[in-house]
Amino acid sequence: MNNTIARSDMTDTPASAKLASEPYRSGFVAVVGRPNVGKSTLVNALIGTQIAIASSRPETTRKAIRGVLTTDNAQLVLVDTPGIHRPRTLLGQRLNDIVDESLSDVDVVAFLLPGDQEIGPGDKRIMSRLRANFATKREDGTFKWHVPLIAIVTKIDELSREQLIAKLIEVNEFADFADIVPVSALKHDNLDEVRSVLIDHTPEGPQMYPAEQLSEERPEETIAELIRGAFLEQLNDELPHSLAVVVDSIDYPEDNETGAQYDGKAQVNVSIYVERDSQKPIIIGKGAANLTAVKKKLRTAVNRIVGRKARLDLHVKVAKGWQSDPKQLERLGF
Repeated sequence: MNNTIARSDMTDTPASAKLASEPYRSGFVAVVGRPNVGKSTLVNALIGTQIAIASSRPETTRKAIRGVLTTDNAQLVLVDTPGIHRPRTLLGQRLNDIVDESLSDVDVVAFLLPGDQEIGPGDKRIMSRLRANFATKREDGTFKWHVPLIAIVTKIDELSREQLIAKLIEVNEFADFADIVPVSALKHDNLDEVRSVLIDHTPEGPQMYPAEQLSEERPEETIAELIRGAFLEQLNDELPHSLAVVVDSIDYPEDNETGAQYDGKAQVNVSIYVERDSQKPIIIGKGAANLTAVKKKLRTAVNRIVGRKARLDLHVKVAKGWQSDPKQLERLGF
């Protein structure tokens, strides 16, 4: 087991020669952990742009978001999974099912453990699930892992040096990790080392996606997540947890016979769902202030995704009890 904090190269070999001699590596990396341990923040930091919603609210990530990280010698598909938790609704169970599907065929598992919290029952449940999927128990009670298991200790900017050392010792005793890497994704501290460790443990393989591709998500899915994230920031504690966003269509001027309706802009038609009528005014805001703020915040991002100037058309609707309704969950993409 190699506890990785920093890496230095003592040779004088030119970087270009090293790259030429290194095999190309590619594969899928599952990013797992309890809710709100920094999974989305880390993925966004490694990719270099926002791929997934990062928020302090639990269960922010509701889909397996796949970000594509391409370097000179590797390409990793980082699978940002919903936090594994005890489900209270059918939606919660579906989120856990998404994690199981995401773990079905990965090459590396990155298990995030928050540096500012002790290892608890939630972490132990996740470890049990990982062992069931990726390890075989030996006669002596230890486990043989079939894929590399990397511990990433997050939020180290909140720890003193003594606290960090104590945390690394605790993590080392928790399981037989192939590597342990501390990081502060928010402060971009030790990100390069996280990237290097993940690449080192990824198998040799070909490049799977164009170098410029940053995500596997369809434009509709990316826009829907950006809108939900914008409402998380705009409303904070006021936001109903039952908010769901669906992009119904993206209409381009050339799709219209006259083209006049869109004034040269694409129109992105969006339905925003809540569970109760009383929640609609919270989303809309006084004088539609919240809808206006979200449109303004996302104008540039949506234009970039659509490939031209675009107009967001937001409609708030009620889907009563959708978090526990199988038919409505399916219609909303879960």
